[in-house]
Amino acid sequence: MAKEKRKGYDTEVQKETCVLVGVVTQTQTTELLDEYLDELEFLAETAEAVTVKRFTQKLAYPDPKTFLGSGKILDVVEYVKKNKADMVVFDDELSPSQIRNIEKLFNPTEFEEHQVKILDRNNLILDIFARRARTAHAKTQVELAQYKYLLPRLTGMWTHLQKQKGGIGMKGPGETEIETDRRVIREKITLLQKQLKQIDKQKQTQRGNRGAMVRVALVGYTNVGKSTIMNMLSKSKVFAENKLFATLDTTVRKVVVQNLPFLLSDTVGFIRKLPHHLVESFKSTLDETREADILMHVLDISHPNFEDQYNVVNETLSDIEVHDKPTIVVFNKIDAFTYIKKDEDDLTPKTRENYSLEELKETWMANIGEKEAVFISAHTKENLEGFRSILYDKVKAVHEVRYPFNNYLY
Repeated sequence: MAKEKRKGYDTEVQKETCVLVGVVTQTQTTELLDEYLDELEFLAETAEAVTVKRFTQKLAYPDPKTFLGSGKILDVVEYVKKNKADMVVFDDELSPSQIRNIEKLFNPTEFEEHQVKILDRNNLILDIFARRARTAHAKTQVELAQYKYLLPRLTGMWTHLQKQKGGIGMKGPGETEIETDRRVIREKITLLQKQLKQIDKQKQTQRGNRGAMVRVALVGYTNVGKSTIMNMLSKSKVFAENKLFATLDTTVRKVVVQNLPFLLSDTVGFIRKLPHHLVESFKSTLDETREADILMHVLDISHPNFEDQYNVVNETLSDIEVHDKPTIVVFNKIDAFTYIKKDEDDLTPKTRENYSLEELKETWMANIGEKEAVFISAHTKENLEGFRSILYDKVKAVHEVRYPFNNYLY
């Protein structure tokens, strides 16, 4: 456990410590793995854990038994035991058999004083979603995703039962217990799916009651500033924080720009390697995106790999068939952009950091994916007038088609 003294309080808060594990493969370079592990560390921080060590290994593919090679996994076990880390988080999804094998290495018996938790990236994301869920809709979606994740991994949850052996008279209660639990979870999944359908009907009614106003949906990678932009435009107080998945529930606000009203919705952020069952569970939340007239795709220009984040979001938008909607690409956080001017005698190729913001505006970024782009800082309110002007023109174009006789608004 790591101690943290919180501002304004005399008490110290105990934070769990974690070790991160990843592999460099034929399809995942060292640089890419470092980026994934940075993101995994941010996920752990969001879940209130402190990362104390990273372990990586080069393999053709993850070991089917223990993810890492037999020698490397024992190095991790030795470090964790010596430093009494609370959990080990693997960057990729672990199979049920991998979880069982790894848990046996870290927790040989249930009587050990220090029990180590074994998590994968999906499990960590699910934990954060469970912490962030506030409404009945979000809680139901998260619970459904958790049960779908748990179902194939139930056998690993029963290590406290006596090991079963084959033969007559050796069939103990553990196997029956697991089968009973599987049936209960399947029934629970069916019930939650019915509840979600009912909630979706209610949401459709709510959307129908909003009339035919023009709808704009904020989309983008997690932690790029969507909620901050929402607050800035609507003058509301949507929860915004420098942590991943600060927003789970879709928030809709009425916004007026130059006397032209429209509805603005803030949606859950996307992330790489997002669990499939989580995407399935949250598809109803993305209905606001499906029914939007205009998409506002927000990017963090200060992030070193925002292009990859842009592609991840576009892939998800393609999956739900909304990628062809009119889109404004918003490059946010220009106040955090780092410009490093190269020396005249430096002959190495220019990187993105070696271009000034004005130079970047003249590159492919200004017309990314043949979509209109704008550069702003929602935090310092920089270039808000240009942003509002582009947004107004987009909304006006849709409004003129929908209400051809309401020209008095503009």
